[in-house]
Amino acid sequence: MSPDLAVTHLVGASAVILLAAHVGGWVSRRLGQPTIVGQLIAGIALGPSLLSQLPDSVGDTLFPQAIAPMLTGLSQVSLVLFLYVVGYELDLSLLRGRSRTTLTVAAAAFAVPMAVGAGATLLFHGTLEKLGVPHHMPVSSVLFLAVALSITAVPVLVVVVREGGLAGTVPGVIAVSAAGLIDIVGWAVLLGTLMQGKGGESGMSLPVRLLLLVVFVAVMVWPARLLLKRFHRFPGVSAQPRLALLIGFAFTAAWATSALGLHVIFGALLAGVVTPREPDGTMDPELVRSLDSVGSLLLPFFFVVSGRSVAIGALGGTAVAVLTVVTVLAVVAKVGSGALAARVCGLDNRTSLTIGVLLSTRGLTELIALNAGLAAGLLSGPLYTVFVLMAIATTLLTQPLLLLCRRVRAADADPMSSAGPVSAAAPGGR
Repeated sequence: MSPDLAVTHLVGASAVILLAAHVGGWVSRRLGQPTIVGQLIAGIALGPSLLSQLPDSVGDTLFPQAIAPMLTGLSQVSLVLFLYVVGYELDLSLLRGRSRTTLTVAAAAFAVPMAVGAGATLLFHGTLEKLGVPHHMPVSSVLFLAVALSITAVPVLVVVVREGGLAGTVPGVIAVSAAGLIDIVGWAVLLGTLMQGKGGESGMSLPVRLLLLVVFVAVMVWPARLLLKRFHRFPGVSAQPRLALLIGFAFTAAWATSALGLHVIFGALLAGVVTPREPDGTMDPELVRSLDSVGSLLLPFFFVVSGRSVAIGALGGTAVAVLTVVTVLAVVAKVGSGALAARVCGLDNRTSLTIGVLLSTRGLTELIALNAGLAAGLLSGPLYTVFVLMAIATTLLTQPLLLLCRRVRAADADPMSSAGPVSAAAPGGR
């Protein structure tokens, strides 16, 4: 295929992707679900799950193999921008005054699902072998599958909290801040699992990669942050150059971690975390809004690329059984551990259950982690499909479970919840 023809197909495919994603998001909102869920389902539908049911000419016309690298490139660009904003909007001030409760909930809601995930992986290893898991499963794969049950999607959670009228309330603030801590630990463990790999095409040994990673983090935390801060305060600089510099900073950091044989997601997250905020400690709304808009527009490309590895029609009886068990374990372990930890900290039954249900939201963050694991060879294709469907199911279950929580009468009057809304700004999300 000639370059001009490939570009023509790319433009046509982009139109299909964006239209399908936004229609799916609109339908999702009409059904009371987050927009991101509908976009994710639309992206999966544009993969083998739907196209395999149509004549081959349809799939070849919409998404010819020649444009696959272009779509992958656009999906990685969307990830870098999305995760940069996630890191940029990380607001640890939410812990102020509730650090004990938040830390307890976060620790329990991460450790318990991770232990359940690791235990189930080892216990049902024979069944997982039928889904392509190797007989001698490496420790990194076990840890990855354990982390997959522990993740909470902060961006989707924030949308659920806002649309559910929980913004500024005790369960909303504790769930969002605890989810942020959970994801920080989860990304750290995921980074460790990927570091144990062969380094991709970099060809570097583990000690060399680890040393370079430490140097990279040190440079990002001090010199790079200091230079950005000085530029940020330089008078007379308009928003456009600042935005261009921040985007370039995010892509440079993403390139560095990718060159180390890791993934662009780690560099993008770190770049967002170390980026200086406004002098008064608040975030620049104009910059965040611009980055958020661009990232949101391109995210459907990531959903489509992710959906190309999801083949629902190819799932057999074993895969369906594993999906059922994984989904039940994911919901019970996350809701149970989060609710019990909140109850131990003195919150009433309804508030505790609400926190546990909110933490069970996985959505986009889970999908990003799964893609990194699939690319690193930490899970097989069928198991990837199972966990993607689990992420969608647990996110879809959040709203019905929240309705059930509202019917639970509080056993005790909680002074924290009776104090009214919490005056803290939740980080942005989709």
